Amino acid sequence: MSNSQYQTYEPYGAAYDPHSAETLAYGVQTAPTPPMPVAYEEPMPVAYEDTYRPAYDLPGAPAPASAPEPASRAGASRRAARRRKMRGAERADSTMRRLLPQALVVAFLAGGTTAFVAKDKAIELNVDGKPRTLHTFADDVTELLAEEGVDVGAHDVVAPAPGTALSSGDEIAVHYGRPVRLTIDGQRREVWTTAHTVEGALKQFGVRAEGAYLSAARSQRIGREGLALDVRTERAVTVMADGRSRTVRTNAATVREVIEEAGITLRGQDTTSVAPGSFPRDGQTVTVLRITGTKEVREETIPFRVERREDASLFKGTEVVEQAGREGVRQVTYSLRTVNGVKQKPRRIRTAVVREPRAQVVKVGTKPLPTSVQGADGLNWQGLATCESGGRPNAVDPSGTYGGLYQFDTRTWQSLGGSGRPQDAPAAEQTFRAKKLYVRRGASPWPHCGRRLHG
Repeated sequence: MSNSQYQTYEPYGAAYDPHSAETLAYGVQTAPTPPMPVAYEEPMPVAYEDTYRPAYDLPGAPAPASAPEPASRAGASRRAARRRKMRGAERADSTMRRLLPQALVVAFLAGGTTAFVAKDKAIELNVDGKPRTLHTFADDVTELLAEEGVDVGAHDVVAPAPGTALSSGDEIAVHYGRPVRLTIDGQRREVWTTAHTVEGALKQFGVRAEGAYLSAARSQRIGREGLALDVRTERAVTVMADGRSRTVRTNAATVREVIEEAGITLRGQDTTSVAPGSFPRDGQTVTVLRITGTKEVREETIPFRVERREDASLFKGTEVVEQAGREGVRQVTYSLRTVNGVKQKPRRIRTAVVREPRAQVVKVGTKPLPTSVQGADGLNWQGLATCESGGRPNAVDPSGTYGGLYQFDTRTWQSLGGSGRPQDAPAAEQTFRAKKLYVRRGASPWPHCGRRLHG
């Protein structure tokens, strides 16, 4: 209980109130500080008999050194209020020092959040027809694909192209390439497509599919492994047969099929102007060949070859047939055909040898000819040759019986050691044989020109 009749109360505003503290966080409005209440002054008490006496007021007790005066109570109350105000200011300063680091962190995070939000991008990524929306910090298309584990090859298509800068809201499409072994009208090639169906691939290749034969349905899907596709476009082919012309539109694979579509039948040896198994081209004209024919067997001779062998026992220029040659015989089968009523040149289709030819062997002399014949060297052989043949070694009389410089008959020539015909022998050999004949028979073999030998 107080030792005074007045009680002094601590003002309620001096205590810490979290709602009255100023908030220092970045971006939060500071709440207004409520007014500081003044010290409460107790009203003057009504006069009454106070029976309480402090110890020092009892009778006989010593008086205190300085007893407080009643007039100083109001001053003490003001001093207590000042102390309470100072304690409140100290608590506010302490609170500010405690909240300032937190406010700085909040401010830093607020700025970082702004940068974070600025680099985040919402992107629509469509990989081979499968779309999805994602958020990324990638700067360009290449980084985005790497982040998402999307591998692209040389035949894949990326739009926009790799390396293109990204912005929020962009759409990225990746189309995988698919290999196609495409055969168009017999021409095969390896191509790539990003289409998912046969129909899409045909449009991508620019292939006219109307009226065409397709080895796969247009709606068939093309997997990443690809497929083989055979396309035969519609073509106009003209068929000439039996004096008539027919033009058909077809996607046939062979000329034979075109002939059948034109309603024409091939019989027997009939064929076409181009190979029946060949691929029909647009605008091509095919002629049907009606063929009739027979076979004919003919015998033909096979020439013999001549073997020439040197013989040192014979004079040079002398040739002797050691073995007569014999021709061989073979049978040749020919095809005689008539095409559309016109006879064709016979065509050899088979050959069989009936008898092999036998070679002719000829001995050829290599022995040097003698330069003289005793008893005939000093005669005028040039004059005789001029009279008999005009000096020509290969001369032959009109009857064909006599030949050479000295007009030998063949039998006489060979009896003198000559071979073959005299007109085929060298001039020196002819003169040598003539000298030998002179030694045997004198000038009688040349009844008209023989006198030239001595003139």
